[in-house]
Amino acid sequence: MNKAEVFQSFFNKVEISDLEINNISINSKELGKNDIFVAIRGGNNFVNEALEKGAFAVYDSETLKIDEKYADRAFFVNDSVEFLQNFAREWRKNLDIKVIGITGSNGKTTVKDMIYHLLSQKYKGKKTEGNYNNHIGLPFTLLRAEEDDQFIILEMGMSGFGEIDLLGQIALPDINVITNIGESHLEFLKTKENVFLAKTEIIPYIKNTLVINGDDEYLKNVKAENIEVVRALSLENNEFREKTSDFYYGDVHFNENGTDFFLKYFGKICQSTVERNYKTNVLGEHNVLNLVMAIAVAKQFGMEDKIISEAVKNIGLTGMRFQIIENGNTTYINDAYNASPMSMEKSLETFSQIYNDRLKIMVLGDMLELGENELELHSSLFNTIKNTKFDKLYLFGERMKSLFEKIKENVDNGNLENENLKNREFGYFDQKEEIKEKIRQISQEKAVLLKASRGMRLEEIIEK
Repeated sequence: MNKAEVFQSFFNKVEISDLEINNISINSKELGKNDIFVAIRGGNNFVNEALEKGAFAVYDSETLKIDEKYADRAFFVNDSVEFLQNFAREWRKNLDIKVIGITGSNGKTTVKDMIYHLLSQKYKGKKTEGNYNNHIGLPFTLLRAEEDDQFIILEMGMSGFGEIDLLGQIALPDINVITNIGESHLEFLKTKENVFLAKTEIIPYIKNTLVINGDDEYLKNVKAENIEVVRALSLENNEFREKTSDFYYGDVHFNENGTDFFLKYFGKICQSTVERNYKTNVLGEHNVLNLVMAIAVAKQFGMEDKIISEAVKNIGLTGMRFQIIENGNTTYINDAYNASPMSMEKSLETFSQIYNDRLKIMVLGDMLELGENELELHSSLFNTIKNTKFDKLYLFGERMKSLFEKIKENVDNGNLENENLKNREFGYFDQKEEIKEKIRQISQEKAVLLKASRGMRLEEIIEK
């Protein structure tokens, strides 16, 4: 069935199955004639506007008055969100398309962008845009898939149990990636074991292949019946096993211009071990692991090594993921889209190895949604900072006070275990403008790392 026919199957009010539906939206401003508007919550206030544009409208407000002349285009349902999910579920069943799901505590958007970049070299498809990765965003994205698309990549977010299960029921992914298990969502799930259980709710709904971070302590031993499990893992910590589906990376070297690494895996088509060197513009060993998972997905599509090797040289990522912004004598590294102890550690490790020819400033803000141990998790960053190369550290946010106090305690007591921390500048600030002014006053060439959870809006520090 086409999209109009699937829509028609929910209603017997009017014949629309012969019409061409170009767009399905939850935003009334995006609509044209014969599009479908699904009114979510406050969207009920815009139903009549949608109808005036010639669109069909699905709404769930019992008090909404519909003009009689549009009555044959307006469809009342008990719950618009539930309808959107059911519509997407039925559309998925009619799609001859490869669905790729991505979940995990960190790196979902980065891996999504990497997979999309690789597959787009050869195939037509779509991906989750923005933060449309929840019980509304995922079905909405899936409904954007067209019959001539060859793939769609669906990012799956969650905050508690049952959410990935629901998204899995709708998406039914052919291939699914789980990036890692970290401290994100501890506010609701309390333990990393629970995070693992919540993320792996996707497994029963995977049709063919599960791609996982084989270095992750929770994921490395995951078993799944009736599907292939592909691991991306480090050669440094693992012995290569022939004739498996696993992808091994090693010999990682990077600077501010990019990263070199080595990849080794068993080629199923050629029935021999494949060894290849890669160059990419993305920075850091953690992003090499992300890229290897993306390559593993591309190989599931049968993509040639030569095409992949060329494609990884210049990967475009969604903004605020180790995004380099040049402004005069200041290089900003904007990594402030999100933060957890795991991603904070990886960001600091990468920053430590680059831009060592200039003054290095780290601006760190609060990590959110970490639960009852949030202050302890912030102060524990001291162990990473001790081994990071930098000149100045500026902290912002109520939770980061615990890290500042930890640093101050060690400085005052002379308990610095590492020469790296001596003669460094540490500061805590109540206002981002104060940090911005401090950076503005430094005239020498400098690199500034911005890292925090999205809610802290550290990007406001960047001088325009």
